[in-house]
Amino acid sequence: MQERAARTRQAVLEAAADEFAERGYEGASLQRMVWRAATSIGSLTFHFGTKTALAEEVGAAGHARFERCLADLAAAPDPLRELRTLIGALARLAHEDAFVRATRRLEADRPGEVPPLTEVWLPVLRGLLDRAHDARRLRPGVSPEDAVALLAHLAEGAMAAHGATRDSAWDAVWDSVWNVVLHGLAADRAGQEGQVGQTGQAGRTDAPDATESTDVTDLTECGAEPA
Repeated sequence: MQERAARTRQAVLEAAADEFAERGYEGASLQRMVWRAATSIGSLTFHFGTKTALAEEVGAAGHARFERCLADLAAAPDPLRELRTLIGALARLAHEDAFVRATRRLEADRPGEVPPLTEVWLPVLRGLLDRAHDARRLRPGVSPEDAVALLAHLAEGAMAAHGATRDSAWDAVWDSVWNVVLHGLAADRAGQEGQVGQTGQAGRTDAPDATESTDVTDLTECGAEPA
C-alpha cells in the first residue's frame, strides 16, 4: 500500500511539473494534472492538499535537480572552460527537465513566493570567476563583478533561448557566442609569459578552442530520474 501511494504521489508531482511548465501557476488545472497522472482529485488533495502546496513541492524538486546536476559537474583545470560547461548545463536543464522548466515558470509567475534558481547556480558562477581572477586568467581591466553580470545575462539567455530541439545549428551558435565572450574575458597568455621572461606565440590567448568538446560532464540524462 505504501509503495502504491508513493507511485501515485510521484505521478501527480510529475504531472504537476508538466502542467506548471506549460501553463504557469494561474493557468494550471488540477483536473488536467489528475488526467495526466491517471488518478483522482481525491488522491491529489490527499498527497498535496492545495495547488499552492503542489507548486511548492514542484519548485523544491526543481531546485534539487539543479543542485544535484551542478554538483555532478566535474571540475576542470581551467575555470573558463568550466564556465562554458556550467552555462551549457544550465541551458540543457532548462530545456530537458520538466521540474526545472516548471520552477522557472513558477518563479516568473509568482515572484517572491518561489525561491529563484539563481540561488543555486549564481554562486557557482561567481566562484569560477573568482578562481579565474586569482589565476590571472581574466583580461586586465575585467573585474569579476563585471564578468558575473555579463555571464549571468548570458546564462539566463541561454536557458530562455534553448529551443525545443537541441541540434547542430544551436550548438554552432553557442560555440560562436562563447568564442566572442572568451575573446573579451580571457587574458592573453603570450603577454603574461613575456612579462616573466618566457616565450609565447604572439596573439595567442589561453582561452579554450570553441571547436573542442568542453562539456566535461554529459548531462543528457540529468533530471530524468524521479525527484
